[in-house]
This record gives sequence, structure tokens and C-alpha cells, in this order.
Amino acid sequence: MSKLHFTTKHANEATVTRQWFIVDGANQTVGRMCAKIAAVLRGKNKAYYTPHVDCGDYVIVINADKVKFTGNKMEEKEYLTFSGYPGGLKGETAAKLLARRPEVVVEKAVKGMLPKNRLGRKMYKKLFVYAGTEHPHTAQKPVELSFNNK
Repeated sequence: MSKLHFTTKHANEATVTRQWFIVDGANQTVGRMCAKIAAVLRGKNKAYYTPHVDCGDYVIVINADKVKFTGNKMEEKEYLTFSGYPGGLKGETAAKLLARRPEVVVEKAVKGMLPKNRLGRKMYKKLFVYAGTEHPHTAQKPVELSFNNK
């Protein structure tokens, strides 16, 4: 009786092929959209996903100023920044931050869903967020990434 040996294929920098995706953030719920974006940035949508290798794709988010929150999060959710000095903690509601810098809302949500190590920082660099519909990545020919909304 012979034993069968199966080898698992592990991805590495030489074997990873990266794609460019574009996501329209208009009328998308922030948390649900960003969770799917984080999965694509990590490479979990690929058959050869390897946890210790950056095998994710590039993601462009347009219309970040048109994202929405559920419930009372627009008035109650607070984004905190700390300067490092005593008394340097500042807070801003989601509504104010969305009006002032809409890209930051999506960037912070996705960054919180990525690994907290050098691999996560490398994955985060493949995210590009824009408030309007214009973006400078047309030469990469991004493919539309749509989510099943219920």
C-alpha cells in the first residue's frame, strides 16, 4: 500500500500576481465595505492565500465622501487623536470628520482590520482612497469590485 503525499503550495513574492480593483463607496456602509476591502488587501480572495506573505491586491476607493453609517454612529462615533503631550487628546465625531476629511474615515476603518505588524503596514500601502470620482490610477486599468448588498 503506497502513501499519497500532497504538497501545499505556498505563495511568495515571486509567485504572487497582483490586480487593481476599484470600489465605489457611494451608499456603502463603512464597516461592511471596509471588511471586504481588508480581505482583498490581505489576499484572502485568492486560492493560494498564505498568512505570512503579502499576496493581496491593490484597492482604489472612490466616493469616500458618500459612505454611510448605520444607527446613530454619525453623531456618536468619535475618532480620537493624541499629540503625545499631556492634555493632547482630541476627539471628533464621524459627521465632522466625514465633512472635513472623508478619506480618513475609510482609511482608519481598513487599517484597524489589517494585521498590526510590518506585514499589515505593507498591505495598507496598497490602499488608495479618494473623496470624489477622479483618481490618477487609470493606467493600471482597475477592475470594478462590487459587493452583494442586501
